[in-house]
Amino acid sequence: MTVTLDQIQAPIAAEMEEFEKKFRQSMQTRQLLLDKIMGYIVKRKGKQIRPMFVFFTAKISGGDPLPEASFRGAALIELLHTATLVHDDVVDESNYRRGFFSINALWKNKIAVLVGDYLLSKGLLLSLENNDYELLKIVSNAVKELSEGELLQIEKARRLDITEDVYFDIIRQKTASLIASCCAVGAASAGADAKTIERARLFGEKVGMAFQIKDDLFDYGTAEIGKPLGIDIKEKKMTLPLIYALQQADWLTKRRVIYNVKNNDGRKDRVQQVIEYVKTSGGLEYAIKVMERYRDEALEILRTFPASASRTSLEQLINYTIEREK
Repeated sequence: MTVTLDQIQAPIAAEMEEFEKKFRQSMQTRQLLLDKIMGYIVKRKGKQIRPMFVFFTAKISGGDPLPEASFRGAALIELLHTATLVHDDVVDESNYRRGFFSINALWKNKIAVLVGDYLLSKGLLLSLENNDYELLKIVSNAVKELSEGELLQIEKARRLDITEDVYFDIIRQKTASLIASCCAVGAASAGADAKTIERARLFGEKVGMAFQIKDDLFDYGTAEIGKPLGIDIKEKKMTLPLIYALQQADWLTKRRVIYNVKNNDGRKDRVQQVIEYVKTSGGLEYAIKVMERYRDEALEILRTFPASASRTSLEQLINYTIEREK
């Protein structure tokens, strides 16, 4: 039986509700335009997976009931992460994010950049005003990693010479660092020692790696999953299924596939040829195996924490993230 997100969230349902209220209040401002935009951002928030990781990790690290620092840590991550997304949409000239208009689509680039800056400063102040220096250090490091990962991907996309090692570096920085920071913040906010914080961080990193590989697999699916089929190929992003498939190819085939990726210009026939080649070369099966390996490594670390309802929910959350349909 598939476990729903509401069922997974049950042990922290009251805390999540409390967090929603606190976060909404923290986003209010007397500047009218800014208040309107902040209201729009709060309204379109998604599944709230990041605060869930913070709260569950805090609980399994000894923070039960949750201390106020856990709520501030979750808010800090949401503020800084949202700031990076707002700026990303400007950089990518994207008009939509998860079915909603982006900030730049509704209020133009100049306002979107300023809103991103505002969210960033709001997060910094939240930490400094409460002396949450450890939490700020963890999250700031994740944002630095995220930026480095994006730049590494852009640099490599020009030449399409990404090896598996480089791909793992990119997704560790771009995606896994954020989930790792959620878990490290959870443990740190509960007053855990340095070893426990590092264990929680590594657990989150493994989950993040599995999560991103799952996301890359969506590029080859047929279901409506929130991002168009073949979008990574159109954007010349080298993901694990394609990297593996190219490793299996002879020189001529490799050259043809790379030509189609480099020169697809959004042409469906060329994108489809790449998708078909990856499927027949075992690229999907290989990526699934690697994703499952990261999941198993994450579960192994998780089981070093004491058994509890929160630990069970974290196990379910890991499986939810890699079995999801979108």
